[in-house]
This record gives sequence, C-alpha cells and structure tokens, in this order.
Amino acid sequence: MELQFFGATERVTGSMYLLRAGSHTLLLECGLVQGSDEEEERNRQAFPFEIGDIDALVLSHSHTDHSGRIPRLVREGYAGPIYTHKASRDLCRIMLPDSGYLNEKDADWKNKKRAAKNLPRIEPLYTQADAEACIESFEGLEYDTPTEILPGITLTFYDAGHILGASIVEVRYRDEHHTRTLVFSGDLGYRDAPLLDPTTRLKNADAVVMESTYGDRRHRPMSETIDELTDVFESARAAQGNILIPAFTVGRTQDLLYLMAEHFDDWGLDRWKIFLDSPMGIKATDVYSRYRHLFAARLFEPRSDKPELPNLYETPSVEESMMINEIESGAIIIAGSGMCSGGRILHHLKNNVWRPQCHLVIVGYQAIGTPGRRLVDGADEIRLWGDTYRVRLQRHTIGGLSAHADQADLIDWYRSFSDRPPVYLVHGEERGQRPLLERLRSELNAPAHIAKYAQKIRI
Repeated sequence: MELQFFGATERVTGSMYLLRAGSHTLLLECGLVQGSDEEEERNRQAFPFEIGDIDALVLSHSHTDHSGRIPRLVREGYAGPIYTHKASRDLCRIMLPDSGYLNEKDADWKNKKRAAKNLPRIEPLYTQADAEACIESFEGLEYDTPTEILPGITLTFYDAGHILGASIVEVRYRDEHHTRTLVFSGDLGYRDAPLLDPTTRLKNADAVVMESTYGDRRHRPMSETIDELTDVFESARAAQGNILIPAFTVGRTQDLLYLMAEHFDDWGLDRWKIFLDSPMGIKATDVYSRYRHLFAARLFEPRSDKPELPNLYETPSVEESMMINEIESGAIIIAGSGMCSGGRILHHLKNNVWRPQCHLVIVGYQAIGTPGRRLVDGADEIRLWGDTYRVRLQRHTIGGLSAHADQADLIDWYRSFSDRPPVYLVHGEERGQRPLLERLRSELNAPAHIAKYAQKIRI
C-alpha cells in the first residue's frame, strides 16, 4: 500500500489522504480548509489527483473539515461509494446541504460587492442541490464489522469517541503474498467526554495516521471544568446579562445540553431561558436521539427526542431567532458557528458584544484566522457585516470540553499498538505536533513523523 497526504498536514482542517492498494485507489476524507478567506480559497483549487482513479471514498465522521468537499468531488465526476458509519451518514444529510446553502449565501453576498467594483461573478464552492445529490452515494456501516469494499480490501470502523458516529478507520489489504494494515485515527475523543463512550484501542497495524490537534497540552480535568462553568453562570447571573455560547452543532452542542441537564440545580439554570438557536443543531440532536444506543449517558427524556431541560427553547425559524435579541438579561444562547465564522451567533454578537454585563463562553477549538480565534486572543474590536464593534463582553475559554484527545490521550492510544508501528501526525499545527512527536519518540521509542503535504509513504 502507498499513502499520500493531501490535507490537514501541519494544519487542523482540510483532511484528505489518497491510499493506493494494489490496483485500487481509496480517498480517505475530503474535508474543507477552514480559517481566513485566503486559506479557504484553497477549497477552490483543483483536486491533486485524478477523480476518475478513485474507486471508493472513506469518511471517518461528519464534521465538514473532514467531509465538506465531498459535494464538489461528486459534482466534478466521482461516482463511487462513500463509506461511513450510519450515524455519520445521517448527520451528513443535515450538515452538507446546510454547508451548500451557506456557500450560496456567501457567494451572493460577495457578488453584490464585486458588482459594485465591476468584477466578474463567482460561483459557490457547491450548492445545496450538489450536497443533496451526493448523499445518495453514502453507504452506512456499523462499528466493529469488517466489510470487504473492494477485492482484497477490508474496511472496519471502530468507535473514536469524538462525536456521534466518529470512527477510527482500519483498512486491511491482502494479496497473494501478504496482508498490510493501515489505521487512521480520524478525530479521537477526550477520555472525560461527558456524553460518548471511550475511544476504542487497537493492537495491530503496519502504519498509523494519528490526529494531533492538542498534542501540546493536557485538558483540564472535568471536575475543574464544571467548577469553571459554575463560576461563569454565577457571575453572569450577578451581572444580569446574557451568555453567548458559539458551539459546533454536532458534538459540542449535545455535550452542553447534557451537562446543563446534569448540573441544572448546581448552576441555577432554572433562572435562565436556554435557547438552542441553531436549525442544524436541532436536527443533529434529533439524530443523536435515534442513535442513543451508541452512548451510555442519558441525554433525552424517556420515550422522547427532547433533551431533559425544562426551560430549553428550540428556535428553528429566523423570526424566533430575532426575538431572542429583544432579551437583555437571562438568556443562554447556544448557536453556530462554533468558530464565529458565520451563522446566527454573529447576530447575537452584534447585539451583545459591546455590553460588559454579557459573557462569551468559548467551548471548542478556534482555527487561526477565524473571528473566534481573534476573540480568544483578546481582540479589542470585531467586524460584523462591514461595521466595527468594540468588544466589551467578558470572555471565557473552557478548554476541558474539548471533543479531541489531549496529549496524554494520544500517547495512551498509540501505546496500545503492541508492535510500535510508524506513526504519522496529521490534523495539527506545528506547535502541537512537535511536543507530541518528541514524547512519542523519547517515551515509547516510536518511529514518529510529522506528515508533509504530498508526502508518500509505503505501508
């Protein structure tokens, strides 16, 4: 087998890897590059391979930095199957059309500005219709179920513990001479994840490709995170403002709802109105309800698809969302996007970012170049739809709610491989990869490497 790295090399987003096994070619992941406008222009570049050569696409999970270029790939000619876990397939049915819709809106907005400058129109990266069309090619599999997807190639998904349906991908290739196995971690979950089951450990591989998002740090213990959130809610209630929580619609949103139900009394949440102001988040939570057998924690009321929160208000319509902005105090608003790069959270920032009695709670990774990252880094101002607003609300970064493994988790997961196979680090910035690389080499004597763009490895 031969693997070539075409995405998420020395960066977190844009996962994409090409695997050649005998006469067959697999594409692992087809994700969006996220960040600044300049970074996201990379999504429009030609694919670095011949689309017609691909026999199958394998997707670890539904997050768009792993799945978000699939509609474009299909529109440009890919006609083969797309293998993923059943829950990931159902989440992609929600997330990819939403991404296409946002692409269309973004292109419309940019074209209005371009028309004023007599510049030619641009087309969206892909449309909602493109995304809906590609879903027909998805084939959902179960965990722990080896499936021969091509002659001599067996695919097995294992629970990664990251978000619902997230998978560790094992690809086994057998010919007349030998068998070779590649294990791709996908995104691995944190050991103290509130909702999902622990990450599966594997023992054997000939090569491992492992994420490294938080390879340079240890997450705070969950007990400290709970205490930190308790302090946030107490201070926000005393200040008589609102709480804004930009949250990824899949994974982080459901974790928050679970923790709010579990700590309802401790956090005094009966004094608040909790708004899930995310049409996609509402739909994703419904998917979680249909796959509740995949996690042990209790998020939903018995015989109901509604989370166990008596004062939770779902606001799918634009009109309902706009009404929230009339509330000056006592609202907890959970909305996308998680990096403040679009979505309804921007409207809530516009109405609250200049109010010192309000609080912004960051609960997820913020890519370089995104508004969320700038807010975390202490920006004094933020631009929203061409206007500049002074940032006066109080900011809190809650690191213990990460859906990603920390350095200790990553080392522990790799430690389970009995034969210390070569490991290639992807899905991380250099500052996170370098410390992880050094610890893997020094403590486990691992043949560890940082994957480079277009690099080829033999397996």
